[in-house]
Amino acid sequence: MLVENGEWIMQGLSRRDPKCIRTPQALERYVQEVGFLPLFSNRVPGFSVEEHTAAEGWWSGEKEDPWSWREELTREGKVLYGKFFGKKAGYVSAEWFPAFANLRRDGYDFDALWDDEKASRRQKKIMDLFGEDTEMFSFEVKEAAGFGKGGEKNFEGVITELQMMSYLCVRDFRQKKNRQGQAYGWAVAVYTKPEHLIGYDHVSSCYKETREESEARIIEHLKKCFGAEAERELKRIIG
Repeated sequence: MLVENGEWIMQGLSRRDPKCIRTPQALERYVQEVGFLPLFSNRVPGFSVEEHTAAEGWWSGEKEDPWSWREELTREGKVLYGKFFGKKAGYVSAEWFPAFANLRRDGYDFDALWDDEKASRRQKKIMDLFGEDTEMFSFEVKEAAGFGKGGEKNFEGVITELQMMSYLCVRDFRQKKNRQGQAYGWAVAVYTKPEHLIGYDHVSSCYKETREESEARIIEHLKKCFGAEAERELKRIIG
């Protein structure tokens, strides 16, 4: 995405381009093929949802709107979504998530990270809310963890840190409901642990590797998809 004269300009394709991804199912298949895909363009050509979809489709409210596809793909659970890349959003396939988690966690479950004094108190206040199958609206997490007026600061920064560390991901986008059970307003992010979506055994299956070994496997795979000349930038984005 470029910004010119204060306006966002999407770096996408024409709908008529045969290479254009036009459905959430096609995007899901592509993410499963490449393993990792940020939402918006970056310094690696082609390494984004933006560059493979119709530029005019974004935020259109139409069925070919990649922004709205996030809701369907997060519900399916075949690819995981969150702020995984430089504190910006994107997808990781279920197949590649264990290597990604080992790289970001360095073999630590969150409780072990806390025990070794490598996690912050604010991170722990959020993670203590999540059991094996917990799903919580972002505003529920914020309130229950004691953020907001007169409480802890920087909720968005801390919840982003936990996604970057691979301990949380977005489970869904849902509307709030009033007392009569009627949905209203914009859809809001619902968070959960990746383990809830794809299982603890799968998420932790690469803990036996060093983080350097996991990173090397990821980068070698991505170089095949996006070119060896992009190795430096891929390392920056993934690591």
